[in-house]
Amino acid sequence: MLDLLLAEGRGTATTLSEHLPVTRQAIAKHLSVLERVGLVHPTIAGRERQYRVDEAQLGRAVAQLTQVSHDWDARLRRIRRIAESIQRDITATKPEVE
Repeated sequence: MLDLLLAEGRGTATTLSEHLPVTRQAIAKHLSVLERVGLVHPTIAGRERQYRVDEAQLGRAVAQLTQVSHDWDARLRRIRRIAESIQRDITATKPEVE
């Protein structure tokens, strides 16, 4: 949805629903959530609301998600090192079967 809004410059729930495999009502609900978090801003155009992406806010969201991704990658690497260390210790202390 954000990709479509960025590509077109703006859009309504109706125009977005023409390109997405969900109902206009579902699009409207998603747009409402995006508006609440400041990622899109509506302007009234007749009976419909035209939405535009707040690119500055989107940039901040992307930066934050990138940081979260890096943090999780670091955590997962630490967990992997611990698991490998435990596995090595188990393997080293197993008696050989003859």
